[in-house]
Amino acid sequence: MTSAAPHTALNLRPPREKQSDEMLGSLVESEAEEKESDDEEYILCRQCLHVITSSAERIAVQGLHRHTFANPHGIVFEIGCFRSSRGCGYAGPASNEFAWFQGFSWRVAVCVGCLIHLGWLFTSTGYESFHGLILDRLITQNQ
Repeated sequence: MTSAAPHTALNLRPPREKQSDEMLGSLVESEAEEKESDDEEYILCRQCLHVITSSAERIAVQGLHRHTFANPHGIVFEIGCFRSSRGCGYAGPASNEFAWFQGFSWRVAVCVGCLIHLGWLFTSTGYESFHGLILDRLITQNQ
């Protein structure tokens, strides 16, 4: 698979260790994190400042919000998992190749404001979908 830009890597590979059925059973679970403030913390595209999601959408996948993976080209990504991401659009068809999360296919997620590659939408027939967003391409802002 090729990408639209030479610096944007689209291929993914699974993590080195095998994922157990127990891990898959609790693959997508909400983090028990509540804010008592009336201020919502928005997560923005670092490049154009378009609202992508909010901290309230953070979730744990396989017990963690943050994951670090490398694609077949050796590019390392630190991603955060989010239940939804209203500021993302999607490029290309879903793929099962080099999937980081067993049982999920992925699509490239881009900022609808500037079209920079922000991460991936992970979907599965047996589990809820979620977004894996590249953390160094995002910033937070309290509103």
